[in-house]
Order: sequence, then structure tokens, then C-alpha cells
Amino acid sequence: FKGELSNGHLVAVKMLSGFKGKDRDFINEVATIGRIHHVNVVQVIGFCFQGPKRALVYDFMPNGSLENYIFPEKEKYIILSWERMHEIALGVAHAIEYLHEGCDMQILHFDIKPHNILLDENFTSKISDFGLAKFYPRDNNTVSLTAVRGTM
Repeated sequence: FKGELSNGHLVAVKMLSGFKGKDRDFINEVATIGRIHHVNVVQVIGFCFQGPKRALVYDFMPNGSLENYIFPEKEKYIILSWERMHEIALGVAHAIEYLHEGCDMQILHFDIKPHNILLDENFTSKISDFGLAKFYPRDNNTVSLTAVRGTM
């Protein structure tokens, strides 16, 4: 959903379904994601929950997802230049490097795909949707991938 805060700031509200954890688990996960501050990762502004309903509030990305430009179904989507695509790809690479190496926790996204790469007003790429992400302590030298999930 698209929304507007009282100060005029545009936001996107993502309703979550099927959250299997406890309220405290949800709050901890949101707190972890909320500590991520990188130009190429979508910023969580806030969250709310009531009973089983959960919602995350993000900055609104006016150019939608990269998927719309790779597989355009509407005439409103322009064809991106090779230079712009290169900048988008570099942004995604920088974000992944930050999630893996630059955060206080190691974050493995497990769902990088064009639909989850959002584009702001300047076509700066932003990784979104941490629903399948796994969080590991920085001091953990090995990460078990036996129960890997993701999109193929």
C-alpha cells in the first residue's frame, strides 16, 4: 500500500502474512532490519502489529521494482540504458557486500531477484524484502546452509 505521513513523506506499507514467530521475535527481526543503514538497502521507517496482523513501513520507491524494467508489461516503463543497468547492478553488489560484511550481524538475504530490487526517484537500486533472510552473529565464522531457502 502507498501512504503519506503527516509531514508529507510518502511511504510504502507492506502487510505481512503467515508470521509464525512470537511478537518478540517479530520486534527483534524488525529491530535488526531497522539498524541497516545503506544507500542500497530500503529503509524501514516503522512497523505495527495487532494480533496476527503485521505491517512494515518503508520509504516509498516511485520507480517500482527492477522487474518492471526487465519484463515491462506497461508502456510507462522506459528502457534503461546500459549505463543505468550497470549502476543498478553495482548498487545491488554494494548492498550484498554490506549485508554480508558491513553490518553488526551477518545478513544473508536468500531472495535476491528483480522483484525485490526497488528503484528510487533517481533509479538508485535498493534491496528489499527480508522475509527469507537469515541473521548470523558476526563472530560466527561458519554459516550452515543445510536449510537454505530462496527463490529459483
